[in-house]
Amino acid sequence: MSAHGNPQAYQELKAALAAEIPGERLIDDPLRTLAYGSDASFYRLIPQLVVRVESEAELIRVLAECHSRRLPVTFRAAGTSLSGQAVTDSVLILLGRAWRGHEILDHGAAIRLQPGVIGARANQLLAPFRRKIGPDPASLNSCMIGGIAANNASGMCCGTAQNSYRTLRDIRVILADGTLLDTVDADSREAFRHSHAALLGELERLSRETLADTALADKIRHKYRLKNTTGYALNSLVDFTDGIEILKHLMIGSEGTLGFISSITYDTVVDEPEKAAALAIFPDMATTCRATIALKQTPVSAVELMDRAALRSVQDKPGMPEFLGALPDGVAALLIDVRGNDEAVLESREAQVHAALEGLKTLEPLTFMRDSVTYERYWKIRKGLFPAVGAVRETGTTVVIEDVAFPVERLDEGVLALGEVFHRHGYRDAILFGHALEGNLHFVFPQGFEKPGEVERYQALMDEVAHLVGGEYGGSLKAEHGTGRNMAPYVELEWGADAYALMWRIKALFDPANLLNPEVILSRNPTLHLENLKPLPAADPIVDKCIECGFCEPVCPSKDLTLTPRQRIVIRRELARLEALGERASNDDKARIERLWQDYRYQGDETCAAIGLCATQCPVDINTGDLIRNLRHERNIGKAGVARTIGRHFSGATRLGRGVLNVAAIGQAVLGDKGMTKVSRGLRNFSGGRLPQWLPSMPRAASIKVLSRPVGSGDVARDKVVYLPSCATRVFGAGRDDQESRSVMELTLALLDKAGYEVIIPAMPGHLCCGMAFQSKGQFTEAEHKARELNRELLAASQNGRYPVLSDTSPCTLQMRATLDKRLMLLEPVAFAHDYLLPRLEITPTTERIAVHVTCSSARMGLADKFVALAKACAKDVVVPAEIDCCGFAGDKGFATPELNASALHGLADQVKDCAAGYSNSRTCEIGLSQHGGIPYRSILSLVDRVSRPKTAVAPGQAPA
Repeated sequence: MSAHGNPQAYQELKAALAAEIPGERLIDDPLRTLAYGSDASFYRLIPQLVVRVESEAELIRVLAECHSRRLPVTFRAAGTSLSGQAVTDSVLILLGRAWRGHEILDHGAAIRLQPGVIGARANQLLAPFRRKIGPDPASLNSCMIGGIAANNASGMCCGTAQNSYRTLRDIRVILADGTLLDTVDADSREAFRHSHAALLGELERLSRETLADTALADKIRHKYRLKNTTGYALNSLVDFTDGIEILKHLMIGSEGTLGFISSITYDTVVDEPEKAAALAIFPDMATTCRATIALKQTPVSAVELMDRAALRSVQDKPGMPEFLGALPDGVAALLIDVRGNDEAVLESREAQVHAALEGLKTLEPLTFMRDSVTYERYWKIRKGLFPAVGAVRETGTTVVIEDVAFPVERLDEGVLALGEVFHRHGYRDAILFGHALEGNLHFVFPQGFEKPGEVERYQALMDEVAHLVGGEYGGSLKAEHGTGRNMAPYVELEWGADAYALMWRIKALFDPANLLNPEVILSRNPTLHLENLKPLPAADPIVDKCIECGFCEPVCPSKDLTLTPRQRIVIRRELARLEALGERASNDDKARIERLWQDYRYQGDETCAAIGLCATQCPVDINTGDLIRNLRHERNIGKAGVARTIGRHFSGATRLGRGVLNVAAIGQAVLGDKGMTKVSRGLRNFSGGRLPQWLPSMPRAASIKVLSRPVGSGDVARDKVVYLPSCATRVFGAGRDDQESRSVMELTLALLDKAGYEVIIPAMPGHLCCGMAFQSKGQFTEAEHKARELNRELLAASQNGRYPVLSDTSPCTLQMRATLDKRLMLLEPVAFAHDYLLPRLEITPTTERIAVHVTCSSARMGLADKFVALAKACAKDVVVPAEIDCCGFAGDKGFATPELNASALHGLADQVKDCAAGYSNSRTCEIGLSQHGGIPYRSILSLVDRVSRPKTAVAPGQAPA
């Protein structure tokens, strides 16, 4: 008898696993289990236990312990599943850091990937070989290989020819009984043939039976001529006769119900470097569908259909053509992508597209855009359509995405019929987009489940959609998003009784106890898709438009430590829901509120860097850091007086900071690094975390006296620049053991002099602050006061914006751009050096290997490419560490919450171990990077100074390159 639902069974499981798995990876507290109760779908199931596994041995042990207690398990990679595949109310097995391994094979012709590798990372690894993996889902920047393979995800350019099923070379899989099969290993294959002869024999028998049933075999071939992820990959039974080959391909699209994919080897596909995209606007959907059929015969890479409602949802996005807003109702568009190995091939393919569309009316001239900025913008907007629709829904409703495929030759009539179904059931806000070449359409619509009759309305819609697509048109109810829970009740309707029975036989062969992700793909429950619906209550206007897609998670510095932005929002919503109960709240509800807020203090607040990098990945620009800063403001409102005192005496505060550094230097000299670290940790623990942690990378104190010396004044006419040293560079000098002994202020002034600038220092430089130090702690009033002070002084120094202003710290520049007078030309080190200094200097690039760290603020200002270009102008060998998006130092977080910095920079040292030094544009970030990188990190201006000398003549007013 199953122990599922018995809390005692999970406590016993946790105790048994604790013998081999550290307690911090056995998660059962109310806050984090709730956080992992959501994926990108509209379902919520709260696991009883979350186990973060770091090895195959651990995973096998978890499976064995769960099997002995008959406890169901679900595997989770990135949790971007759209149909409820990655949630459970039992045991959730979560992939830890150790599952991010990769190996390039055959000079890029193949790649072996562990399931925790993000799809975009795989393509980054293959880029030097001009190759990529075949699948290209819209969530490629956030979804992981485990989910891509387990769902047979496809995408825009992939079609059916390049999905995981078609590009699979080998697989390493762990079955429900703990057996490991690695198909690349001959010994593993032979051992498996011996130990699991019965399983392989049954698979081969199923293949023979299916091939002998001509009607069933023909139906399977027809279904997979389309995009199809409904049910199991029955095509494996007609495509292969060997048991291991059948097993390999059954694993693709099995959604964790047949086994765990430990690694997968893909045959890669060519990534043609020359790319162009055009937005073709047609007067109606019928014309658009005819254009799609015409384009089917041309060498296009992708054709993406968008109806008028879809265009309306993105027409106001930056960079979109102005004519979109004036388009009439009823129009539709195709985003046409063409690629080639060289310019001539690209031009030829563009010409073939124009020829194919000859005679079809377009409302605007068809123009292919080749510049990378516009091209990437078009695709970013297309990939963000699903979350963008969620952003404009009524607060409190969820968003549903239906993913169907019609035979492309019947696309126009299928679109019309499906639209009529949606309108008939009152879904007039639905938008339509999809991969037109494959007849694959996504219908997205807001859906509330709280009001009476809404669940029934949704059920009636789904029933009719299933009969229309799966029955009348012989299409796919799930073309690429996986069956999950959402379509499980309709698998038999689409496939028929014989094929459905065949799927159940497959499930029984692999998982006779039905413990691997039960109720996913196959279910006897006809109302499964109407149960465990996720509430999305109003919590805060900043985050209410979030649909919990998870796009933000890969760049979050706390993702491997505590919560991600998506999870912070999930918890905040649940707190809002509970608090809205008011007097109706039970004692249990009140206790739960108190416990959640207590745990959220560390998990959600203290470990949030609040740097807003999540907004760069969010299709609707949600900055979860703003949510956390608001919470800090509410919590710290009683400390406003302290903040005001510090702000009004800021010169004294920075002097105190330098004094503390001098005292710490004495302590380090006496105690050594180990002794000083130990003493600092003890004092920090004794203070309850209120005292900062001393770090061995702690620099010397800076000297502000350098600012009193004029630079570049005299008889020679020079261009002028206002130089604003940040409070960080006024406190922190050079590293104690660094060969670069000058502070950022010293080297900045020396470099400006070398480039022929006269430097203007604002009045009261020691007192000025952009306000970010206060803003990040929720002290908004004092932050505004400091911004006003700084604004006044910079306007005066720059003569109301006549001269550019250089801030030596990137995060400060970002803050100032948001708060100061728009007349000010505010530049941080990268943009200033690239645009203004390089044209004035003779550069001799260093032959040393160097590393660069693109700060969060640089990324948010769109300077990542310029940052790398500047580094490559100054060094011949530049390393940009992969998957180090944010250092997590976040001003003073590196001292106050050092574990955040350590977690965010995990793996940095291995990537930069051969580098002589690293360079960035934030002094505090450089402290943390030095600590965890094992090499000194300095200002990027130090690198520019090292490799440059003055040009013989620089005319005042010379325009930047």
